[in-house]
Amino acid sequence: MFRDRMHAGKKLAEALSEYRNGNAIVLAIPRGGVEVGFEVARKLNAEFSIIVSRKLPFVDEPESGFGAIAEDGSIFMLDDTYNIYSKEVVGEIIREQKKETARRVDVLRGGKPLPEIKGRTVIIVDDGIAMGSTMKAAIMLCRKAKAKRIIAAAPVTSLMRLIELSHIADQAVAVETPDNFCAVASSYENWYDVNDYEVIDLMEAWEDLRREQF
Repeated sequence: MFRDRMHAGKKLAEALSEYRNGNAIVLAIPRGGVEVGFEVARKLNAEFSIIVSRKLPFVDEPESGFGAIAEDGSIFMLDDTYNIYSKEVVGEIIREQKKETARRVDVLRGGKPLPEIKGRTVIIVDDGIAMGSTMKAAIMLCRKAKAKRIIAAAPVTSLMRLIELSHIADQAVAVETPDNFCAVASSYENWYDVNDYEVIDLMEAWEDLRREQF
């Protein structure tokens, strides 16, 4: 159990300590992953930025999804997606989420491109991994960008998901893999939805921290 995302980020950084002071870059999935990623990058003395990956939500159950899309258009979908929805419905959902990924890049990263990924160790961070779709789409993006090594990292996920991601990324890291894991929020004492303004404040705080160090 974590007190909050800051506490979770510090614990995750401990689990990733082998990457301290290297050439790694920490890429956080917004919104919830940004506070966790901030702490990981700070503790590892690594470069830090945002990677946008959005769930493709079920029409009648938007809290769950049948896949995800990353900011470069990389798409992960469940194998039986087209047994659930028509191509037209799936296409409309993808178009909606493409718009949202573009908006998040513009608002949360100031429209800046991702930092250089080619040939580098990339640590993709979220505040927890349930189905894993957004993480998988982010991994696909980093593969296409020719990252040297990709680590999928989160404070909490299921053991099954951790093993699954270890076959997709080069390494998968989690602090906790509770039995009967069903929701990320249940692993936090203080869980709340993160808004755009909080993400922007965190990224501004990161820039201030970098300026103080150099």
